Amino acid sequence: MDNMSYPVILTLIIPKDSKSYRHVYFICFLVLYLLILSINIRLVVVIVMEKVLHEPMYIFLCHLCINGVYGATGFYPKILSDLILDSYVISSHMCALQIFVIYSSLLCEFTILTVMSYDRYVAICKPLDYHTRLTKNTCVKLILFSRIAPTFSVFIGTLLSNVRPFCTYHIDKLYCDNWSVVKLSCASSFVNDVYGYIIGVVSISFAVFIIFSYIKLVAACKASLENRKKFWQTCLPHIFSLINFCIAITFDFMYSRYGAKDVPESLRHFLALELVIVPPLFNPLIYGLNIRVLRKLAFTSCNAGR
Repeated sequence: MDNMSYPVILTLIIPKDSKSYRHVYFICFLVLYLLILSINIRLVVVIVMEKVLHEPMYIFLCHLCINGVYGATGFYPKILSDLILDSYVISSHMCALQIFVIYSSLLCEFTILTVMSYDRYVAICKPLDYHTRLTKNTCVKLILFSRIAPTFSVFIGTLLSNVRPFCTYHIDKLYCDNWSVVKLSCASSFVNDVYGYIIGVVSISFAVFIIFSYIKLVAACKASLENRKKFWQTCLPHIFSLINFCIAITFDFMYSRYGAKDVPESLRHFLALELVIVPPLFNPLIYGLNIRVLRKLAFTSCNAGR
């Protein structure tokens, strides 16, 4: 029967000792979600309200923070409701929606980080052309590209995995991911594999662009003390965000594709949750604490107001 004609009920993995520590888990996830919302929204409000921050780098950072809130909302409300109701089930339609939100956010984050690497390349290597190349119109186009392209790509991937008939109904994870849904079907995954490889090749091309940008940046920094200062002040948080992203996506890939039952359950949960906990929480902290003007406006002023 067609999976799209009615919602199939899928089961999710039950957290270890959920009966005894369900309320502890709930509080931990609630605190994490509130932290992600408060820190990201704080940076967005500061960037929007302060005219001195109406520069391309901060506009892209604002978009990164909004994307972090969007991605976190795909996971935390569901896990919080599961813990409260002690019911770890999800319909196939809601599962598809969760996959779409989490992984479109993930792909969008990588695209934004690619755009931000281009911004830093122009700012340091082509400073005289910076405002000519990165006009308001160009920034809008880059932001739209970083949202529309990943969203469309993930929509196609989610659709391909959810039109397949289900043979089993259990996802060995606290949330839905695309590969876990693909594995629920007995049908061939050839089309899904080919599409995944295409997305992988495109992602690798973005990674090559980022590496090329940083090779140019390092070369420019050797020739100028001013460029070195710019690099440490604005590129260092971007490097940390990229490392953070790469670790998160590697953990998720390894868990989804090669996760084994003999791996301790706590480690498997960590590998799965790193993707939805670390990037949306630490990206705004990395930028907010490393860039002086943001630290002063977003965090110091906040403490002074108390």
